[in-house]
Amino acid sequence: MRKTGLKSLLLAAGLALGSTGAIAQEAAPANTTTAAADPAAAANMAAPAAPAAAATPAVEAPALVQPESEWGQPIPKGIALPEQVSPNGKTALWLHDVILMPIIVVISLFVLGLLGWVSWRYRRKAHPVPSKTTHNTFIEVVWTVVPVLILVIIAVPSIGLLSAQYKPAPANALTIKAIGNQWYWTYQYPDNGEFEVTANMLKEQDQVGKGERFRTPLDGPRLLAVDNRIVVPVGRPIRLITTSNDVIHSWALPAAWVKMDAVPGRLNEVNFQIDRPGVYFGQCSELCGARHAYMPIAVEAVPVAQFNQWVLSKGGTLAPPAASAPAPTEQDAANTADASAEATPAPADNGTEAAVTTNQAATANPAGAGNAE
Repeated sequence: MRKTGLKSLLLAAGLALGSTGAIAQEAAPANTTTAAADPAAAANMAAPAAPAAAATPAVEAPALVQPESEWGQPIPKGIALPEQVSPNGKTALWLHDVILMPIIVVISLFVLGLLGWVSWRYRRKAHPVPSKTTHNTFIEVVWTVVPVLILVIIAVPSIGLLSAQYKPAPANALTIKAIGNQWYWTYQYPDNGEFEVTANMLKEQDQVGKGERFRTPLDGPRLLAVDNRIVVPVGRPIRLITTSNDVIHSWALPAAWVKMDAVPGRLNEVNFQIDRPGVYFGQCSELCGARHAYMPIAVEAVPVAQFNQWVLSKGGTLAPPAASAPAPTEQDAANTADASAEATPAPADNGTEAAVTTNQAATANPAGAGNAE
């Protein structure tokens, strides 16, 4: 009887311990076994959860610059060239105002006076017997030498200006790719993350539907204002690459003295620089279809800090400054000369590789890509 009581007591104690273990196992997290088996997992479980990374705040685009009526746009009743804001433009304006116009005016007045004098001096009443002179050596020499001298005076600065317009852009130039479309412009910034800007002409208030954006005086003159201006830094050379997705267009900005055709399947390059902050307008200058007159160009030149802010607001990146290589020393030059003298030239390989042929047309490039780079 005592044995039976003892067994009952042991059985009750065992049941109580089993129930406590089951309750404890139920309350434990589901991955307790995994944590015990994997110390790294246990450490991760013990560490507090890291707060979620804060989202990067979007950079706001800088405010639009107010265009100036005397700069970068046509002036009512104006007949002179626009004020220039680039080094090449200032040279061209000087050439026009100081050399070309005085020469043209002098020649025009001289020819007009000569015609008047000949008409009066050799009229029939004053000169009834015509002169039979057929040659005059002095006059023939003069009218040959003087035009040659005039052409030389014009040619010297003209060739210099032409050379400056198409010389390669410097290493620190900002590259912009302008792509012509029927009928709007697309711009890419390869140096700043390859982001893209599409510029369409803004319509007038009575030409758009309710809630649509229309042109205001802050955007610019009629037929020249666009919904997205391109922005360039003041004082930095710009390497402009032009191409087209359909027909021939032409990117022209008169105030910066730059004009370059955009040809399908071809990359054309020109460089310019804007030295004065402001907004400057241009248009497509190549007949490109029914809406050729509605492809305006708007360029906003701003300080570097404002340009960087605009790039970031468009989702672009800031290009690191180009590292300048140290100038070679005399010792470096001597080492290079010694190495060149000791080097054995490799045998020339006269093998000729077969040319790769293709029948793909130049204009078969994908839309918006221009030539494959």
